[in-house]
Amino acid sequence: MQLPAALEEKFKTLISRYPPAQKRSALIPMMMYAQDFFPALSDELLEDIAQRLDLNMTQVTETLSYYSMLRRKPVGRNHVQVCTNISCMLRGGNELYAHVQKRLGIRNREVSPSGTFSLEEVECIGACTGAPAIQVNFDFFENLDNDKVDVIFEQIQDGKKPKPVPVISGALHERNPNEVVVISQRFGIPNSRSIDVYLQNDGYKALEKALKQMTPETIIDEMKKSSLRGRGGAGFPTGLKWSFVPKDNPKPKYVLCNADESEPGTSKDRPLLEMDPHQVIEGCIIAGRAIGSNQGYIYIRGEYRYIIDIMETALAEAYQRGYLGKNIMGSGFDFELATHTGAGAYECGEESALMESLEGKRGYPRIKPPFPAVVGLYGCPTIINNAESLSTVPAIIRKGGDWYASLGTPKNGGTRLYSISGHVNKPGIYELPLGFPLRKLIYDVAGGVRNGKKLKAVVPGGSSCPLLSADEIDVNLDYDSVAKIGSMLGSGGTVILDEDTCMVDFARRIMHFYAHESCGWCIPCREGTAWLRKLLDRFHDGGGRSEDIPLIDELSQNMLGRTFCALGDAAAMPTISIVKKWRSEFEDHLHGKCAYKDAGNLVGAD
Repeated sequence: MQLPAALEEKFKTLISRYPPAQKRSALIPMMMYAQDFFPALSDELLEDIAQRLDLNMTQVTETLSYYSMLRRKPVGRNHVQVCTNISCMLRGGNELYAHVQKRLGIRNREVSPSGTFSLEEVECIGACTGAPAIQVNFDFFENLDNDKVDVIFEQIQDGKKPKPVPVISGALHERNPNEVVVISQRFGIPNSRSIDVYLQNDGYKALEKALKQMTPETIIDEMKKSSLRGRGGAGFPTGLKWSFVPKDNPKPKYVLCNADESEPGTSKDRPLLEMDPHQVIEGCIIAGRAIGSNQGYIYIRGEYRYIIDIMETALAEAYQRGYLGKNIMGSGFDFELATHTGAGAYECGEESALMESLEGKRGYPRIKPPFPAVVGLYGCPTIINNAESLSTVPAIIRKGGDWYASLGTPKNGGTRLYSISGHVNKPGIYELPLGFPLRKLIYDVAGGVRNGKKLKAVVPGGSSCPLLSADEIDVNLDYDSVAKIGSMLGSGGTVILDEDTCMVDFARRIMHFYAHESCGWCIPCREGTAWLRKLLDRFHDGGGRSEDIPLIDELSQNMLGRTFCALGDAAAMPTISIVKKWRSEFEDHLHGKCAYKDAGNLVGAD
């Protein structure tokens, strides 16, 4: 098959990023980039890709069918994706979606007769603090209303390209006095993503120290002192994770940066990668030095295409200045680093599923043990850290683990980025010390509940966390304190719900997400999320029965701890908490129409 010259060159570059025996790793990126040149992935195109990677068509198509962003049917020249997940839903995303359907004259997964537009209702796109939001192709448009979205479509129809806001909404808010700035210190500095600006603001000083003044052992010791715990949601001590990598293993070792940010309510990694890519790169290199790795990959969710371009530019700068490649800074240490695109699968945020995806397969979780530190990518020792965790590494090495630990609470070192969204006056991304009071976060930092409404509930750390009621917000935001009251700090995605929120509908929307994202490998998760979705839909639509209320809880309880990964738990835990704390709303639904349908903030297109 004759390919465009630019795509031919891209294919060669992608294949070169992986070990010769692991060419299949290029499969998903090749299919993603092929869609930039062709309206859909045809059999002829897939056969060409298969031949280049020494695969058969079955291997290619079974991988393709797993990822929501890989398509066999053409879309319009302008593919409009409207998010209706929890943060966008709370800010009018359903109503916006209904308007977009009317404005374009097409429904979900349809293409306009002219081919100008296609439409898709999608799950969280990582624009939670700028909700409601849409994507047109890979461009983000945030803080929308009907008039704003009409202007965007009019510009497209006039042959113009609407200009997206380049920085995530809320990331460049006016600094709150309560913030403690560590990893967001370069947010707002002009051209902060360039290597020259990074070098002018402490950039790569930590790497020089790690290479010239420290050993791998002392780097790991400093990380342990810092009490840095994984910022992706699990909260596992980072230094301890690094220490698990066996020193005497002769196999190659790998560093993976998990930037597959897909947890509804969470949008913190996006500004880190967009505005300070070199900080992530420096953290990856230091991690490589600590475990004896010479190769790393930054796995970025497919929806963040423009960020992949930013990261590629930053990586090229780092190579050009000698911070990547051979004999870095004359130290004798070699390290290669490349991006790898996902293709739309929440499950790939789980570390073992991420490795499967990076190997060019479906993102199914692996059975543990063995753990990635011993048997990871390509069967080799591997560490996997969230983008926020790795962004923190340079500051820790530069200023010391004790300094970083002192910013937080015992066993909960440092700061973290909180994505505040939903019914608040000042949604945004704020860097605060671990142990910061939740009440203060809502009222002093985020400006309180909008429109003078009363607080009803809080999602403390992303949609997988048990919800807190209004009388449970006197808690400090660290891993241990939040766990003591029965929830999780999670990924820092804090979603605020006001008094007009229908909790049955909120539970329904959460379950739609998890049913959509379940990989289907585990029966309790595959069947449980589907049953709960149907049950909650029927319940909210007025067809619920009294016996359904305990059944919802029973189905959820039967998923807990019975799946290969945490997705089953992630679907069950918020549902259990909602039924327990707002059972009266479920009982009210038995007697007729939802009391909150006239509130105008939840109900809309499905």
